[in-house]
Amino acid sequence: MNERTIRKIAMAGLAVVVAVVPAFAANLKGRVTVDGSSTVYPITEAVAEEFQIKNSDVRVTVGISGTGGGFKKFTRGETDISDASRPIKSSEDAAAVKNKIDYIELPVAFDGLAVLVHPSNTWAESITVKELKKLWEPAAQGKIMRWSDIRAGWPSDEIHLFGPGTDSGTFDYFTEVICGKSQSSRGDFTSSEDDNVLVQGIASDPLALGYFGLAYYEHNKDRLKLVAVDDQDSSNGAGPILPSTETVEGGTYQPLARPIFIYVSAKAADRPEVDEFVRFYLDNAPELVKEVGYISLPSQVYQLAMDRFGSRKTGTVFAKKPKPGTTLADLLK
Repeated sequence: MNERTIRKIAMAGLAVVVAVVPAFAANLKGRVTVDGSSTVYPITEAVAEEFQIKNSDVRVTVGISGTGGGFKKFTRGETDISDASRPIKSSEDAAAVKNKIDYIELPVAFDGLAVLVHPSNTWAESITVKELKKLWEPAAQGKIMRWSDIRAGWPSDEIHLFGPGTDSGTFDYFTEVICGKSQSSRGDFTSSEDDNVLVQGIASDPLALGYFGLAYYEHNKDRLKLVAVDDQDSSNGAGPILPSTETVEGGTYQPLARPIFIYVSAKAADRPEVDEFVRFYLDNAPELVKEVGYISLPSQVYQLAMDRFGSRKTGTVFAKKPKPGTTLADLLK
């Protein structure tokens, strides 16, 4: 684990001013404010650090309020960029319109949501999407309380659940694809907007099960165990699949794989320091995304995102749910 990764994990959950290393200073000055998703945070933090090495008079602050919390600030005009682990919601878009905030939507990476248990767990090698729904849907609260309630043959011990908070884009995405409706979930679980809290909770509890972004598992492999997910209704017919770079990129890890984003204020983008930061972000994302444990987008998608930013194309390409098989490149074109 490199120094940036160690610092990133240690500082996650806090609003930080990324360290400035005086070198190759450009003429840019000013401040860039970012807030939002804890999932996207490690990428943005890495980009900010590298950007400030070359632009020491620009101060980049990166906060973690969760995707929903970040959008609340962004649509009030309080931040320049919002990190998001899901597309913007219609209600958030309406808030942006009301406050005259035009935004540019830019995908920056792929991420897979990992289902995790304690390393001592010997029974939950895999779980089906139907079983995940049975466990996490609102009707499960007070009823599905033991491992044996999920699958016959599993222990009759209590199950202890951990998951992202309700302001998290990861929570939104998981509940939509697993429970059938965004924000539809049982409420009796330990929640946090900080994925490191979830890591600690699962790693210290042999009866735990939880979910969060794959990148946080990659940095805690010795403390956690992945559970393979079986999408029985999928046409891939591959059976239980573990999340990995290959299965997320190849589309076999379903339905828990997704793109993640930054949203840039069009007004802020006209400031030189913000414009240069976003261009630097898209130019360097392919390498930095991998460095912090995420999955890079195809080069064509980064180029289309750069074109979208350069032309200041505003709004979301997710106003309507994409048809099955639609790629990010298709949407951006």
